[in-house]
Amino acid sequence: MSRLVAEVERKGGDGGRETAPSAGESVCDGIAHLDQMRLCVGSENPSPGSPSPGSDGIGLLSLPWEMVTRIASHLPAQCIINVLPQVCRVLGEVGEDSSAWQQRAHRLVGAGASFPAGPGDELDWPSACLEMEQLISLWRGQRGEALPSLERFSLPAGHIADVHSVLLFGGQGALCATGSRDRNVNLWDLRAESEGWGGSEGGSERSGGRLLGTLGAHSGWVWCLAERDGLLASGAFDSTVRLWDLGSGGGARGVITGRAPVICLSWQPDGLLAGSHDKKISVYDHRIPQPLVKSVQVHSSAVLSLVADERYIISGGKDNTVALYDRRAAKLVNRLTLGSFLLSMSYSGQEVWAGDNQGRIHTFSLHSGALRTLGQFDVGHTHLVTGIHHSPGSLYTCSSDRTIRVHLPSAPPRTLCTLRNPTPVNGLSVEAGVLAVASGNMAVEVWRPPQ
Repeated sequence: MSRLVAEVERKGGDGGRETAPSAGESVCDGIAHLDQMRLCVGSENPSPGSPSPGSDGIGLLSLPWEMVTRIASHLPAQCIINVLPQVCRVLGEVGEDSSAWQQRAHRLVGAGASFPAGPGDELDWPSACLEMEQLISLWRGQRGEALPSLERFSLPAGHIADVHSVLLFGGQGALCATGSRDRNVNLWDLRAESEGWGGSEGGSERSGGRLLGTLGAHSGWVWCLAERDGLLASGAFDSTVRLWDLGSGGGARGVITGRAPVICLSWQPDGLLAGSHDKKISVYDHRIPQPLVKSVQVHSSAVLSLVADERYIISGGKDNTVALYDRRAAKLVNRLTLGSFLLSMSYSGQEVWAGDNQGRIHTFSLHSGALRTLGQFDVGHTHLVTGIHHSPGSLYTCSSDRTIRVHLPSAPPRTLCTLRNPTPVNGLSVEAGVLAVASGNMAVEVWRPPQ
């Protein structure tokens, strides 16, 4: 028992900034066999705070409950969530202590940072901690680089101009759509593999992925992509949104014609939202002959970014404002004036994260029907923040300064890794830990955890 306690304490460190195990090493490796763990416990179902009735009196649960939870705090989140409940009922209760998860999260982000950036009353703390630990294990290198265990590959040449938008979908980052200034939309299978390996900063590099086909062409640059329930939408400078049926291999499902270049898209259960250069946000229902359901104007200049849910639309305009529109009440709730304009936006839980034209990251809370500024951060970008992805335990950003950065979503963000690209980065997409970026050299780079 003393060896188990000593090993856990050694792995966990001194209680300061986290020392999360790497992808190939985990404290759970030493207790993976449940039978061995049960021997350490002694009793199957003792009550918290009571000694274990094991015959030798040295079971894990013979220790004071505070010491048991202290030991557990140094185990990986995955072990707390998935392993301990299978050992015994009491150890399963370790994962029900919300204060312990909050302490773990604060240890992960380190001193001087707060987590979450906004209200945490609806946050799934165990899931957030699990995601942060997985992000750390994959992306924190000794010199700020991605660990070699990450698989990196480039999609074969499929466009003849800069790739401006990229979108992962299909579950586990299996499929990818790309939109380019060559006016085409391409569909890729990332599960296909190609031969030829080489070394590269940020992991092993190879050619990978297979071009499933070019879905079709716009008559202007393809600027944005969105997917929902097997239907892909592409918006372009030709003032149209084209729809593609992924279930039939990318067959055309129609064209929605607008009055201005389409800059940003968002699928919602009741329709497709499009932000355009004519200052408007349009709601479309592709199932009816006249798809335009409604058009609203909440900005005095082009709509550059938007996110939404079933109740609200949050949008960023070139007029240096971010607006909250209530879809049910059909009215503008509030509008915040910034010192820059927002080019990229991500919405998760009660938080909105956005990147501006000056290299800064902004975060807002959507709480009690109002949009409030939480903070503004310098994460090291020196030019346009062209892409951003936020989830409860991760934050990815990319910029025309030729970098991609991976952070913990604290305030301020804790940067784990900086990846450098030979050309400006135009956008990114993240799904199930897979990262894809679109860049100005007609290329799409992909990083993913080991398969």
